[in-house]
Formats: sequence, structure tokens, C-alpha cells
Amino acid sequence: MPRPITLFTGQWADMPLAELAPLARRMGYDGLELACWGDHFDVREALDSPRYVADKRRLLADAGLQCFAIGNHLVGQAVCDLIDERHQAIVPARVWGDGDPEGVRRRAAQEMKDTARAAARLGVKTVTGLTGSSIWHAVYAFPPTSQAYIDRGYADFAARWRPILDEFDAQDVNFALEVHPTEIAFDIASAQRALDALKQHRRFGFNFDPSHLAYQGVDYIRFIRGFGERIFNAHMKDVWWDKGDGTVGVFGGHTSFGDARRRWDFRSVGRGMIDFESLIVALNDVGYAGPLSVEWEDSRMDRVHGATESAAFCRRLDFPAAAGAFDAAFERPQAGMAG
Repeated sequence: MPRPITLFTGQWADMPLAELAPLARRMGYDGLELACWGDHFDVREALDSPRYVADKRRLLADAGLQCFAIGNHLVGQAVCDLIDERHQAIVPARVWGDGDPEGVRRRAAQEMKDTARAAARLGVKTVTGLTGSSIWHAVYAFPPTSQAYIDRGYADFAARWRPILDEFDAQDVNFALEVHPTEIAFDIASAQRALDALKQHRRFGFNFDPSHLAYQGVDYIRFIRGFGERIFNAHMKDVWWDKGDGTVGVFGGHTSFGDARRRWDFRSVGRGMIDFESLIVALNDVGYAGPLSVEWEDSRMDRVHGATESAAFCRRLDFPAAAGAFDAAFERPQAGMAG
């Protein structure tokens, strides 16, 4: 069967889940990837109250929706980051605490362990998210940045995330990093380095999102083929690039999304430059059978219109993998044929 089409709710967290769920069904979705902010899914409530989890399941079922993953990107970002005032706006107050950077990082790590437990209670096998990075600020190598400096960043990542991933393993849940600028992995080379730092921890994989790779010039189809067994979730998000006015480069020029000067920007699925046909072929080739989860972002378009057309686009695009070779019908039995 074709894969379920789901909607990541992170960009809809201003809307109560009781309102979003029936809307998502009307927009054409089979399920939701629940964000752990807004009122969509609260990790602490899920652990403290069995009724909370049952109520979430019932709300989704009443709307005719399923849930295959939850996303805790915001807290995950704080595990490895150099913490500043921006993080206070994205993490729960219990994680921010007094704002001491190391305290924030440690509380974020505990919250991610709790997220694995909450996912297990909800009955989902995948948590999507971010990791943060202590070395993202050094992505451009000046002042001169040695490989030893970068190695220390990956060592910090591994030390902070291995205990988290061990809890994921204990809960039989996978963590899927959205490979993304500002993270420890933001292209193919850094994704491999992250895996190596973790000694190929079996619970660490990727939330494949072509939009974060394409505008950088990274071969996003090669990413699928190289990490097929590690793709635990797939975001459908489009992007265009090389369309700015020549004043803003790939680093964004400190402009906001939607600024006409930008060299790249996100687009409603099917309206950018991602080769989704090749993407689906590659996902089939590596055996990915999980959801196609629309992460809808387009600064110039009404989101209900955009999410509706994105669901329809994904449903037209997707197809089940072949059960056998297309030319098998031409084979003829050899036994009994005249010599």
C-alpha cells in the first residue's frame, strides 16, 4: 500500500489539537506527527496521567487519524547548544529553570529521555527532533578551526546523546534527527560523522527532509541511498534556491523568510525545486515504508490552502514498490521445450 500521508503539527501549534485534528482530516491527511509544544503533546502530562494519553488517542481516532511519530525538536536543540536567551522562548519553563547553560542542557537531556518514555506510552516508535551543536558557530573555519576542535564537538555530542539513546533503546523507540543547519549533522559528511561518534547506536537515525539539504547543494537522493536503513521518518518539504536578487547568499544575509532578496526559501510541497519523483523512487528502493509527513512552510501562502494541496500532491506522487520485476511475465519455462 502507499504510505500514510501525515502532517507535522509544529507549525500549527497555535491551534488547539481538538481544532486541528478534524481540519487535518478535511485537508486530506491520514495522521499527525504530534509536536511536543502547544497543547498537541505534553511529555510530562503523558508520563503523569494515563488518562492524558488515552484522551489523545481518542481525539485522533474520533478525527479518523493515526499517529506514527512525535516531534520534540525544541527541547532536543538545547541538549548540545551554546545556550542563550533565544532558547528560553522555545523550551518549557521546567527545562529553562534558572537559565544556567549547563543546567539547561542537562534538563533538556532528561526531557528527551522522558520523551522516549512518553512516546512508548502513546504507542509510537519514532521521536523526531534536533540535537543542537556546540560547534555550529564554527561552521565557517575562521578563526582557523582545527579538526581537533571539531572532534571535541562530536565527542560532546556523543557524551550527551548516548545516555539519551540508551533510554530510547530501553523503550524500543527510535530517535530521528532532522539533518539541518544548526545541528551536529547538516549534510551527508556530518551525518556520517555523527553516526561514527555514536558508534552506530542502533536507535539513532534520521528524519529525512530534502529541503534542508538541497539549497546547500547536498545530493538529497544520495542521502536516502546512503542512509536508507537509518531513515526512521520522512518529511515532505519543498524549497527553491538560486532565485534571489544577488544580494543575499546561502547563509541568508540575516534576512527573514519571505524576503524577496533571499537566495532560497521554503515552498509548499510541489511548488519548489525538489525532485519528488526521484525521492519516492529512492525511498522505495531502500525499503522505507513509514509515513510521508508534510512539514508545511511557505511564507507567501495561506497555510490551509498550502497544506491541503500538499496532502493531495503527496497522495498523487506516492506509489507502492513493485512486487517483482516488470518483465517477469515474459519468462518462459524451459522444461519440455523442443531442442
